[in-house]
Amino acid sequence: MCDYSLHNVMSTPAKVGDELTTTSFPNSSTRGFRTTAEPDVAVCVLPGTELAFEKDIECDRLVGFLPHRKIAARVARFRQIDLDKPYAHHDALELPDGQVLLLTNLSMGQKATVLQLPADPQSEAEKARPQAEMPEHYPAIL
Repeated sequence: MCDYSLHNVMSTPAKVGDELTTTSFPNSSTRGFRTTAEPDVAVCVLPGTELAFEKDIECDRLVGFLPHRKIAARVARFRQIDLDKPYAHHDALELPDGQVLLLTNLSMGQKATVLQLPADPQSEAEKARPQAEMPEHYPAIL
């Protein structure tokens, strides 16, 4: 999946073993992932994809002159949040401690490797939707 503001950027799906770099894209208000081979192509990551970062994850501060905020984590699971808000950033990373970081807040230039794609390609949003209650016994259809 790619954040709403990357819909006008060429994209390709993530594959196991892809080496990704956090970046910003021209004509976009968000950050995302790219590969070294295709710097202008966004790599879209499915919810549930596991990533391993080269170093501890870093986020930009709201005040630009402060140093990046380092987080003591090098692995994360890609998630999408706030899907009910069409003009909010959705792409996020869930860390092992449960903390959720928006992908657009990550510092640029960080390197990560796709470790594993989700076992079930069904989106996390679909899994999270409550299923309608089904009666225990269905009437026989002849």
